[in-house]
Order: sequence, then C-alpha cells, then structure tokens
Amino acid sequence: MAPPEMERNQRSISQRRWASTEGSGVCMMNTSWRDNQHPSFILFISSFLSANSYRLNFLPIAPDFIFNNGGLSVAFIFVMNWDSDNGSAVFNRAEKLKRQFRHLYVVVSVPTREQNDSFNHSYFKYAVELGSPTFVPVRDPEMGFEKIVKIAHARGVCKRQDAISMMKNEREQAVQGMDLFLRVVTSIPGIDNHDANAVTIFSLSEAIVYRYVVDDGSKLEGSFLGQKTDYARDEHHQTLYDTFPASLIKLGEI
Repeated sequence: MAPPEMERNQRSISQRRWASTEGSGVCMMNTSWRDNQHPSFILFISSFLSANSYRLNFLPIAPDFIFNNGGLSVAFIFVMNWDSDNGSAVFNRAEKLKRQFRHLYVVVSVPTREQNDSFNHSYFKYAVELGSPTFVPVRDPEMGFEKIVKIAHARGVCKRQDAISMMKNEREQAVQGMDLFLRVVTSIPGIDNHDANAVTIFSLSEAIVYRYVVDDGSKLEGSFLGQKTDYARDEHHQTLYDTFPASLIKLGEI
C-alpha cells in the first residue's frame, strides 16, 4: 500500500501541471533504477509525466533518467535517499557520466538535517568542480522528480529560443542585404526605386526556381522546367547559398 504522502501527491498532480505541451518530449528511465523503487513512486512519476505531456520509456541506460526536450538531451542521476556509506559510489558515478553527457545533473534527496550535513561534507570531501556536474539537494523524492522535469523543460526551452534567435538574426541579415542590393541598383543611372524593386522581385523568383531545381530536382526530372532550365545545377546551388541564409532556404521562405 502506498504511503499517505504518496497518495496525497497523486491527487495533487493535476494541480502541479506546469509544462507547456510545446515544450514536452521524451523521458527515458533506467530499468534497473525502476526495479529498485516502490511501485507507487513509479506510478507517481508516470502520472506526473503524463500530466505534463511527456512520453515515458524504460531502457537500460547509464544514467537514471535522460530527457529529450526541444532537441536537447539532459541526463540525471537520482539518489532517492542519501546514505553517507554510499557517497563515494555516487560521486564516482557522477564523475564517470559527466564525460558522457554534456548536460548532467545529480538530484539527491536529503530529508533530514543529518543527511543534509552528511551530503555537504561529502560534496567538499570529493572536491566536486562547481557545476560539473550540478548537484541538486531536495527534501523528498517527489520534489526531486519535479525538479528533474523542470530542469529538463527549462533546458529545452532555452535550446529552442537560441534556435529562434539565430533564425531571426539571419532574417535581419537577409533584409539588410536586400536593402544594400536596392541601394546599389538605384545608384545605376536611369534606374529608379520602382525598377530596383522589380529587379529584387525577379531575383527572389529566380532564387525560388533555383531552390526547387536544386533541392527537389528529382521531382522535376523529365519535366518542362527540368528540360528547359539551362543553368548548371552545382554553380547555381552555390550561388543561392552564398546569397541567402541557409535556414531561410531550408524553411522554404525563399
């Protein structure tokens, strides 16, 4: 039978739903770690992940958990109840796994003051490099798993925001490049803004055609466009990628 605290946590899971479904992903749990836990806690984990739109898989992985969120993998060691006698094993395992995983966290449950003091003593005893990996002490296992999900979710959000920022920067560079192109064209005697814009539109149209021919040439093979286009594929593929940001081409925006 599940402890009363666990039952209360099960009933309140819906109230702790916080992760956006857009930021959700996959959680992989170590099968050996699972087999050493109370079934009620595994049920809590499964319910919490489901409430936050994460898919749970059981695999024979090296860490206790791996979250893949937003294209980023984050690994976790989850120590359910700190025992000073096993301290060396925990720190040695963390030292080994940090060489395999760029993003590694160690979540340690220290419910009593004595356990917390013991953990702090061991942390400095083993001279852990700050943040390599990051250790996260918590009061109880339920809080510990919530911390795990929040960390994984936050790392995934940051990863996506970095990608979006990069795309925005490339778009801005493309606009600046087009403005420069317009200024150059309008500096030619006899070419006004209207003519320059027409040239710009024509250039973009050419880019779209070249992209389709280059990236989807197999679809056009034998077609009228494929037969009549007299541009060398390799040359204009390079010209296109030199002219426009790669991310915009891949997105089909030009």
